[in-house]
Amino acid sequence: MSEPRCNSYYNATINEETQYPELEGELRVDVVIVGGGFTGVATALELSEKGYKVALLEANKIGWGATGRNGGQVTGSLSGDEAMTKQLRSRIGSDAEQYVWNMRWRGHEIIKERVKKYDIACDLKFGHLHTAYKPSHLKELEKTYAEACLRGMESELAMLNKPELADYIDTPLYHGGLLNKRNMHLHSVNLCIGEARAAESLGSLIFEHSAVVDIDDGTLATVTTAKGKVVANRVVLAGNAYHKLARKKLRGMLFPASLGNCATAQLSPELAMSLIPKDVAVYDTRFVLDYYRLTADNRLMFGGGTNYSGRDSKDVAGELRPAIERTFPQLKGVDIEFGWTGMAGIVLNRIPQLGKVSPNVYYCQGYSGHGVATSHIMGEIMANAVAGELQEFDLFAQMSHYRIPLNEWFGNQALALGMMYYKVMENFR
Repeated sequence: MSEPRCNSYYNATINEETQYPELEGELRVDVVIVGGGFTGVATALELSEKGYKVALLEANKIGWGATGRNGGQVTGSLSGDEAMTKQLRSRIGSDAEQYVWNMRWRGHEIIKERVKKYDIACDLKFGHLHTAYKPSHLKELEKTYAEACLRGMESELAMLNKPELADYIDTPLYHGGLLNKRNMHLHSVNLCIGEARAAESLGSLIFEHSAVVDIDDGTLATVTTAKGKVVANRVVLAGNAYHKLARKKLRGMLFPASLGNCATAQLSPELAMSLIPKDVAVYDTRFVLDYYRLTADNRLMFGGGTNYSGRDSKDVAGELRPAIERTFPQLKGVDIEFGWTGMAGIVLNRIPQLGKVSPNVYYCQGYSGHGVATSHIMGEIMANAVAGELQEFDLFAQMSHYRIPLNEWFGNQALALGMMYYKVMENFR
């Protein structure tokens, strides 16, 4: 049975709710995609633009999972960049560094182009601050700034000292920051729904409340739901941390981590703009960081405190309130109207996982908390792979990944222990 949307700011401010039907009966298509979040929808749109007949099956509603529960920040942060570069050097040599660097910004361009092409109203704004939580963290930001300038981004970046930071954010918490004008923030659910409508306009068949219960991956794959089935040449599994399909192949590779977010009641325009005068998104330099921004209707959206137990937090607003009030003492006692959690798919080496579970069943998962931009890049790569352009897909499919051979609970405990280690190491940064 499908589940309703969570109590998030995004879901309370959807431009137009989706009303896609449940799958009933039998369909024949070129490609069936399992999962109606950013990865699945982006792949469907890319394939529809290429002329493929696509069916997309979502167990709940479009954008129901992690796509509709994140902080809405589109940044050049790329999980697993060092590990990815190291593995790519053995395959593409000296081009590895530039390839990974370009990946940092590739999702931005896809999203910008798509919003413009399909006229998607998703509150897209530009500007981001990476803030130094300690004076010692400034060295890391300066290193990033220097590399970006060497790669031609000097007009889009600026290092800010503590007094300069006051022009962008009214908090005593930080010691400086890196301003990035290329990074963006947006309304995640409205973007995903807009992309789904674009795919539909090009012929994609979209079904909600249609959880997949079985995949028969013969010469032609048959994907079965409670009331119907789809026969296709190719299947793409795009459920990330929210599906349990193909466990024989995928068990022990991906682990759910609960990310908490909340949004305050509407603030006065004057108070909102006094907090973040330039309307930029923000996150800090800690291993377990806070991230936040203003919404289009003058709320503070605030996230942080990743829970690696694999279970949702019981009172996410209560857990995040101390961090909000520490960051902005002037908001002490502010009403928090929305609180929600979402499961991110965490990969031990942080490299996105692409591959096949059989000759005609592909999978794509594991963005480790950086999924808004990365999912759009992977959607492009997956669509190209289905179309026979396998060069990039093979680069990722050949990546080495750690697999924890026991159950998911054990894997989450290993992740939690690892994050405890990083929290201890935070004291020495």
